[in-house]
Order: sequence, then C-alpha cells, then structure tokens
Amino acid sequence: MASGAASGETDGGGAAGRLTGIKACVFDAYGTLFDVAAAAEARADILGDGWKALAETWRVKQLTYSWLRGLQGAYAPFSQVTGEALDYAMDSHGISDQALRDELMHLYFRLSAYPEVPDVLDRLKRAGMRTAILSNGSPDMLDAAVDNAGIRDRLDAVLSVDELKTFKPDPRVYQLACDRLQVAPGEISFQSSNAWDAHAASHFGFQVVWINRFGQARERLPGRPDVTLQTLSPLPQVVGAEG
Repeated sequence: MASGAASGETDGGGAAGRLTGIKACVFDAYGTLFDVAAAAEARADILGDGWKALAETWRVKQLTYSWLRGLQGAYAPFSQVTGEALDYAMDSHGISDQALRDELMHLYFRLSAYPEVPDVLDRLKRAGMRTAILSNGSPDMLDAAVDNAGIRDRLDAVLSVDELKTFKPDPRVYQLACDRLQVAPGEISFQSSNAWDAHAASHFGFQVVWINRFGQARERLPGRPDVTLQTLSPLPQVVGAEG
C-alpha cells in the first residue's frame, strides 16, 4: 500500500476511508467515467433482451484482446481492438447485420458518462485538484467520449496508451501519468471500476480507489485497492478535496 493511504477498504454505503497527500486524481475511462454497456443498450429495440449478453461478451473480448496484444507485442489502436471484439461478440451471438455493427461502433464513441461524473470533477477542480484520464482508449475514442460528456474543461490531461503502443496493466502506462502530471506515484489517487486495473495501479504505487459499481468479488492479484466505493460521488471527501 502506498505511503499515506487509507488504512483499509470500505463500502460506498458507509463512511469512506481517507487518502492523504493526494495532488492529482487520475481516472480510468471505460466503466469508470463512461458506461460501456450504453451502446448496446441504446439498440435494445433491435437486440431485445440479448443486448446485455452482447454487451458483456463485447467488453470481455475487448479487454482480453488488449491484454493478449500487449503480451504478443502486437499493439493496435483500441478503436480497432473494440471493433474486432464487437465482431466476435456479434458472431458468437449469431448476429449478422453490418448496419447494426456500424451503428454500435458509432455509439461506442459517444458513450454516456455516469450521472455523478461532471459534479465530482467540478468539486475536485474547485478544490485545486489536478484531474486526468489514463486509458487504453485511442485518442479518437477518448476525444469523442470526453466531448460528448462535456467534461473536457474539467480535465487537465487525457492520456492514451497510444503514446506507448501498449496496454494496461503494463507499468509504463501508469508511469505515463506521473511523467505528464509531474507528481510521484503516491501523490496520485487512481480510480478504476476494473478490479484488475485497480490492483495493477496499486502494485505500481498509486493510491487506489476501486469503483465497484456492480458488487463484484475482489480479485486475487498483486496490489490492493485502498478504498472501495460504489460510485464516484464520495471521492472528493476521500482524497481530502472536501472536509
């Protein structure tokens, strides 16, 4: 656990733990700020109840392909990886519809932000906290999502792994945030809804808040989140931006 971190994990429903010495809040994008199921849900009129299964398969393959490409040294932009994962998901669910495929990709570039996101970023900025996104997303995807959510002026940086041509959980990705924000790892509070990402960031040296939106079981991986929340709403108090 990073020096100055909260003493243990907490649930979002109780009094949150506190982190100390935080100078910057860095956010994963997909699943943390932006709802990755929103694209498939938007076409529930076509997909019916199967939209949830499609969204889950799409997300699992998107992550799996990024990890495998990282291990293989076969980097491709996340937009390409996302499209390939969608192709697999549609094939595995017996869906053959090029127009639907194109629309789902279009919608993924414009994912909805979770409702609390703008207010949380506003509260952090009012307190003088630096804010950034650190994501596997390619720059074109991140720019579209950030602009669609109207949060660009609330962020000091939008950082993509495309600069490094690799994917999380490569430690070089987490170092990118330190280098660009000019802060030490222990001065960063990193927020992710992806438990594997939270553990990897903790192992790197960040103080970490796991946004466990869906009540998932904890992972058995190196590192450990310092605080667990159900949404981002309590974050300003957790990082000492509010009393």
